[in-house]
Amino acid sequence: MHPVLKPAQAMVLAAGLGKRMRPITDKMPKPLVPVAGKPMLDHVLDRLGDAGFDRVVVNNHYLGEMISDHVANRDFPVVVNSPEVELLETGGGVQNALPLLDDSAILVANADMYWTEGKDPLFERMIEAFDAEHMDALLAIAPVDGAFGYDGAGDFFWQVDGRLKRRGSAVAAPYFFTGVQILNPRLFEGLLPGNFSLNVVYDRALENGRCYGLVHDGRWFHIGTPEALQDAENALAE
Repeated sequence: MHPVLKPAQAMVLAAGLGKRMRPITDKMPKPLVPVAGKPMLDHVLDRLGDAGFDRVVVNNHYLGEMISDHVANRDFPVVVNSPEVELLETGGGVQNALPLLDDSAILVANADMYWTEGKDPLFERMIEAFDAEHMDALLAIAPVDGAFGYDGAGDFFWQVDGRLKRRGSAVAAPYFFTGVQILNPRLFEGLLPGNFSLNVVYDRALENGRCYGLVHDGRWFHIGTPEALQDAENALAE
């Protein structure tokens, strides 16, 4: 196998359009927007490297050449690009990259996020907690209360045994999904290639009782708009 195509065990999703971050993202893809002194994508890649990943797949679409050029000179972790001619969303993006990824379990993280660590680094906690015998999906969740810049109603209830339950018809749920997860690639079996959300594979894992959650114990910054970016920078400076 060509060394550039050696399977990786981690993927970073960096293909989104970043519409809510305009005008900043008119000429820059959102993953390259700097927070706390460096692009959000680099924060994620550096933490993957710290967790022991030496090869990471990064997809791209909007202003994709800028992302490819940015990661081209990284020594660690080495980045394998997975370009998308058409935007495939989160699920289609991972499915498209599966030939480049490990066939047992993969850590997938959004590129456009920022967090501070708790007692132990999040990625290391995820790796330690993933139990392939009982889990097909392990999602990192964070409390709605105290999350910086998050104004949604929450996504999940975290049950006593660690399994997740969707908010469903409830007015609110106490936890939201952070965009970090470990997935068993078999969740994609039988799915037609194309544009679809990772929610499709979460539903598969939820239906089988094999979707679990891990609560992040540091701070989480939801940076969706230029105003939220400035607020986050101010908060971090304090």
